[in-house]
Amino acid sequence: MDFDLSLEQKLFSDSVAQFARRHLAAGAAARARDPGFPFDVARLMSAQGVLGITIPEALGGQGGTLMDAVLAIEAVAAVCPRSADVVQAGNFGPIRTFAEYANDRLRARVLPRLLSGEAAIGLGMSEPDAGSAVTELATTAKKTQGGFRVNGSKVFMTHSLDAAFLLVYARFGPGVDGIGALLIDAGAQGVSFGEPVRYMSGEQWRQVYLDDCFVPDSDIVVGAGGFKRLITGFNAERIGNAARSLALGRHAFVLARDYALARMQFGRRIAEFQGIQWKFADMEASLRAAQLLLYKAAVAADRGLPDAQDTAIAKYLCNRAGFEVANEAMQVAGGAGFSEMSLIDYCMRRTRGWMIAGGSLEMMRNRIAEGVFGVRFAQRRRE
Repeated sequence: MDFDLSLEQKLFSDSVAQFARRHLAAGAAARARDPGFPFDVARLMSAQGVLGITIPEALGGQGGTLMDAVLAIEAVAAVCPRSADVVQAGNFGPIRTFAEYANDRLRARVLPRLLSGEAAIGLGMSEPDAGSAVTELATTAKKTQGGFRVNGSKVFMTHSLDAAFLLVYARFGPGVDGIGALLIDAGAQGVSFGEPVRYMSGEQWRQVYLDDCFVPDSDIVVGAGGFKRLITGFNAERIGNAARSLALGRHAFVLARDYALARMQFGRRIAEFQGIQWKFADMEASLRAAQLLLYKAAVAADRGLPDAQDTAIAKYLCNRAGFEVANEAMQVAGGAGFSEMSLIDYCMRRTRGWMIAGGSLEMMRNRIAEGVFGVRFAQRRRE
C-alpha cells in the first residue's frame, strides 16, 4: 500500500499546475463571477491535453485515468476555481457516458467538438417530479419511423444555457428497464427553453422542453434496458463532484491561511490566536482525510467500474469537508471573506451546491448504509 503519487502522476500534476499559473491566474476572479461557460479556457485546456483525459486514445482522448483527472482538477482549482468546471466537463459526467456507449458514427460527429473545447454537453436527468427518484422520470421516447419522438421536460441541467448537445434520459417503456438515453442537439426542432434561473452559486440553468422532438435511431446512446449501465457510469460523475468540492475547500483554506498570517488585531497576527489555530488544524485534518478517501475511490474505479460504496463515501465526506472548510475560511476572513474581495464566498457557495448535485448527502448516506448492512433498502412507499 503506497500513499504517495507515482513519479508520472507528480510530473503530470506539476505540468497542469504550471499551465494554470501561466494561463488561468489572470482573470480567475472575473471567471468566477461570469455564469457563462468559459469556452476560451476549454480551448486552452484542449491544446494542453487536459480535456479527454479519461477518454480512450482511440476515441480522440488522452487515454488517462480518473485519478489523473482528479489531479488535474486539484491543480487547476488551486489557481482558478471556476476553470475546474471545465476539467470536470471534459472528463466526467455526460461526456464519459457518451464516449462509453454511443455508436461510432455518433461519436465521430460529437466527440471532436467536445474534446476541442468548442462545444459543451448537458445532462438531462432531473425533471419537475423526478429528482433523487430518477426512475420516476416522465419524459418519453415513442418509436416512430426512423427514430423516436421525445416529449417531456428537464430541470437543473448543467450547461443548459451553453450546451450544444443534450444527453437526455427518457422512458422507452414501463419500469426501470424502460429507461435509456438519447443525444439531442440543443437547436433541434421541438427543443425549447425557459427563462434562465440563477443558482445561489452564480451559475444559471433553464428548463428544457421537448415537444415531439424527433431523434433518429442513430442518436440513441443507451436504449431500453440500459438504465443500470447509465447509473453505474454515473458513479464516475460523483468522483468529479467530490474532487471539485475538496479542491474549492482547499482554495478557500489557502486564502484564509494567507489572510490570517497578514491580518493584525490587538497588535498580533490573528494566526497567533489559539482559536484561529485550532480552526486551521481541524480544517487541514478534514481536507486530508477526505482526500485519501477520494483517491481510494478514483484508483479503485480505474481498475474497473467505479465502486458505488467507495464513491458514495468519497462524495459524502468531500462534500462536507469542502463546504465546512470554505465556511470556516469565511469566518476567519470576516468581512473580507463575506464580500467579493476574494473568492472565499464563491468557494463556499459552490461547495454548498455540490451537497445537493450529483446525489444529495442524504442519498449518499442511504447508499453507505446499504453497503454496511448488505441490504438494498427500498425508499418507495409500500402499497
